[in-house]
Amino acid sequence: MGVFDSFRRKPQPEAEFASHRGYYATHEAFDYDDWDDRLGRLDEAVELEERKRLRWWQKPYWLGRRKRWWAVRIVAGIIGLFILLVAWLAVTAPLGKSLEPIAPPQVTLLAADGTPIARNGAVTDEPVLVKDLPPHVVEAFLAIEDRRFYDHWGVDPRGIARAAFTGTGGGSTITQQLAKFTFLSPERTLTRKAREALIAFWLESWLTKDEILERYLSNAYFGDNVYGLRAASLHYFYRQPEKLKPNQAAMLAGLLQAPSRYAPTKHYDRAEKRMALVVQSMVAAGYITEAEARAMKPPALDVRLKSDLPTGTYFADWALPEARKEVEGGYSRQTLTTTLDSRLQNIARQVTQRAPLGKAQVALVAMRPNGEVVAMIGGKDYAKSPFNRATQAKRQPGSTFKLFVYLAALRAGWSPEDRIANTEFTEGSYRPKNSRGRYSESLTLEQAFAQSSNVAAVRLLQEVGSEKVIKLARELGVTTPLAKGDPSLALGTSTMTLLELTSAYAAVAADAYPVEPHAFARPERGFFENLLDGPSSFSSSTHAEMEQMLRAAINNGTGRAAMLSGPNFGKTGTTQDNRDALFVGYAGDLVVGVWIGNDDNSPLDGGISGGGLPARIWRDFMNQALGVKAAPSRPKPSAQDDPGGPIEPLDVPDIGDIPIGDGNSRIRIRDGEAVFSTEIDGIPVDIRLDEDGVGVDEAAIEEARRAAEERRNEAIRRARDERLRQLEPVEN
Repeated sequence: MGVFDSFRRKPQPEAEFASHRGYYATHEAFDYDDWDDRLGRLDEAVELEERKRLRWWQKPYWLGRRKRWWAVRIVAGIIGLFILLVAWLAVTAPLGKSLEPIAPPQVTLLAADGTPIARNGAVTDEPVLVKDLPPHVVEAFLAIEDRRFYDHWGVDPRGIARAAFTGTGGGSTITQQLAKFTFLSPERTLTRKAREALIAFWLESWLTKDEILERYLSNAYFGDNVYGLRAASLHYFYRQPEKLKPNQAAMLAGLLQAPSRYAPTKHYDRAEKRMALVVQSMVAAGYITEAEARAMKPPALDVRLKSDLPTGTYFADWALPEARKEVEGGYSRQTLTTTLDSRLQNIARQVTQRAPLGKAQVALVAMRPNGEVVAMIGGKDYAKSPFNRATQAKRQPGSTFKLFVYLAALRAGWSPEDRIANTEFTEGSYRPKNSRGRYSESLTLEQAFAQSSNVAAVRLLQEVGSEKVIKLARELGVTTPLAKGDPSLALGTSTMTLLELTSAYAAVAADAYPVEPHAFARPERGFFENLLDGPSSFSSSTHAEMEQMLRAAINNGTGRAAMLSGPNFGKTGTTQDNRDALFVGYAGDLVVGVWIGNDDNSPLDGGISGGGLPARIWRDFMNQALGVKAAPSRPKPSAQDDPGGPIEPLDVPDIGDIPIGDGNSRIRIRDGEAVFSTEIDGIPVDIRLDEDGVGVDEAAIEEARRAAEERRNEAIRRARDERLRQLEPVEN
């Protein structure tokens, strides 16, 4: 109708309603149905108006609804719930995860000089591309796992029915299997199967069929710790998957159902039977003929990728978590160079193996002042006990903790020349004792630190305050709990790892804190990076005074057994009842901590102390590591002119055995150790005197005591027999 039609058309008169003339008809011609219909519409209109005034939380709002109203809303709710579920899956199971291997890739760790030291992790390799694979490779997997892969939408009811009745082909599609081992746990529940189906639909909507198949083949497990088709074909047949022969592809395809059970390297007969089933499935699917199937013989294995590298060492176990971060999300095998120095590691192994440890365990950590760990021993034998006592065992550090007490005192204004009481505690509930009961009126801080005075350390902690000591320990990287207000804190009663303790000493060596121990080299920090967020350092006077005391502990104190010919700094530590013995110190560019103890925390045999065997292990390691000779324990004797009088033993060069008394007793001097040999009732007994004090062979003394007791009993018995003979009557 045109725009101007309204002007041309004449208005039509409106229809008029006939009036009822004031009365209602009662005859049979009245239309009751029409009247009821009108009344019904009126009631609906009134009800609709009343319902509009109701709110959704009121009960009448929901009553009286028609079936169609409820059906429409239920269907809409289901659709909305499905959309929300798909959206939730998209957030919680991102598609990108299907690109990642389901097991960590193989990582080979190298020492700093390139020497392989350990290999760990699953064997993986680069993903495969369907377009590059021969048809018989793809067909072998489709025939046994998912024959209708290119026809379904992620879930195949026909395939499920066929698998149930014939036993061939997988009940789950390749898409479902990818969803299962990429996104879901291996639990067998209806909930997991429902999620598996939903994710399969989702993958089908976002990826092409070839992309799904590629990711499936690149992630699947083939046994022998091998993941992915490329790694499997190289492992079993030393052949790239693009060059696999039909029989090789058929055997690999058969492994997927139970990789560990069918792995041909261990169960070739089972793999051969499974391969026959794959070949028959290929015939049934029309991929090959019966003649081709009969001509397909089981392939010969060609396993060349053998390794004589250990899968674990103390250092490797500690370094691997950091290595995983370096290679996270990759397929290919990774080779990473660590900070471990193979020469220093060998030295550490040698000095700990030849140490007379008895039943005790040993741990050693060597690092650069910047935290690069160059050697690590976590126990006597990794094969027998992989527990790393350098990084996992939390033991009391003993007097090595005094570093934090004295360093806090220096920062608070004390100096090494200041004196502190060294008298015995006679009051209070906590009364620490000095080793061997050695006390004096007072000592300088340097003397107290060198002699490792316990009473002086506790008094110094009380003077400085435990808060400052704990704050300093935290700054130097100590993270273990430290008891505030506990006087025993000064004596190292809080537990920590040897690695943590050695890192704190490295902070003093570097004059930069905190020092974070690490197994892989880190780039040097730039000038502006150090300026904005660089490490902290001590004042020059505080650092010099602390090193003065650390050097005194070796040269003039409890650590004399660790003395080197050059500058050396360190501290001994021995816990209550000789349960732990430690020595931690640094020289040159190495910071080394040594611990000896029993795993059950029992006292060490022979009363080993930090100034004894740990100090000697530290010294032996440093001598070889730094290429220096040990400092002599006393000046070497030199030839002199005849003094014209009695010859003193120390004037004689190259002292041998010195006879004493009747010739049954002698003194021998060997490597800074004096041995007095004598006889007790004919039993030889050795008494040793060294930096650890006097040592006696208790077994020899006990044997001499028993021998003397037996001789005494024999003498008594003879005397009694002699008296009895004298009392006997004399025969005429």
